[in-house]
Amino acid sequence: FRKRFLRTETVLDFFGDAVNTRTSPRLAALLSACDQLAYRSMEQVLTPLGRTAVPVLSYVDRGLGASILKANLRLWDGGSLNPVAAIKVVRHNLLRPAGSLFHESGHQVAHILGWNEELARNLERLLADDHDVAEVWSSWASEITADTHAFAHTGYASVATLHDVLAADARTVFRFIPGDPHPVSYLRVLLGVAMCDISYGTGPWRDLAAAWVAANPLQRAPSDVKTLIERSLPRLDAIAATCLTSPMKAFGDRPFTAMLDPTRVAPAALETLAKDAGPQLTTSPALLRREGIRIAALLGYRAAVDPEKAASLAEEQEDWMTRLGQSAQQTAA
Repeated sequence: FRKRFLRTETVLDFFGDAVNTRTSPRLAALLSACDQLAYRSMEQVLTPLGRTAVPVLSYVDRGLGASILKANLRLWDGGSLNPVAAIKVVRHNLLRPAGSLFHESGHQVAHILGWNEELARNLERLLADDHDVAEVWSSWASEITADTHAFAHTGYASVATLHDVLAADARTVFRFIPGDPHPVSYLRVLLGVAMCDISYGTGPWRDLAAAWVAANPLQRAPSDVKTLIERSLPRLDAIAATCLTSPMKAFGDRPFTAMLDPTRVAPAALETLAKDAGPQLTTSPALLRREGIRIAALLGYRAAVDPEKAASLAEEQEDWMTRLGQSAQQTAA
């Protein structure tokens, strides 16, 4: 009984803390907007497959990386199932949802569809001529699917945001922990760049890649990690293509890009969205509901390529997310 009591208390504390992050009107509106955006991102993939998106409860917390407690997993009390996808949004990315929010919702999508396991098998086949590399990359499948999900929703903005989270000292950038599902940061950023290359051709992501490589010389990596990176680099384009364009049973024997076309968030497509919408881009309730994810992608892209305007873009982001969140709250009420 004591153990059950303490486990139940853990459940109550977790959800109590999550709900209590919404005690200020500003945070309540922003987190409600995150709920809507994350739910919509899942819906775009799952609904055409006859699957149902799960409710989302976003909450704000400290740290650098977001996380998710997936829906329908058993909670700490050992009996009840989690009724929502509980997504931790860290403070520094609250107004930059283009990467982390859709990465975490991608974890839920992959869990529902069995995407992780299928991508792991595909990577093993793709890299079969190099057993050690194949084994490592297949072990990273669960994080790669989430990165792919974020990329298809927000394009280069997701890669730039990921870069900013992972940029650190050499010890961190080249860290490799056997069994850790997160790819080596050095390779993870460059895989995102490869997805941009495949989807959009040449663009500002090439400058990001050049700066990333220059800031992190390979000679700083431990010898075993350096070997892994050198054997992986020539395969990044093929790995990116496998993630985006290989048919998978999870998607009805279609590629992921058939479910969600990343060209919808290509730089030119985003600028066309802005031009066509004009001043109503971040004020029209209908546009916010219909194009909220692409608006996040647009502002994330602009912040990446024009960092001098990052502060004003963050204000614009907060304004439209507040509008979206307040609209959702009124609808719920």
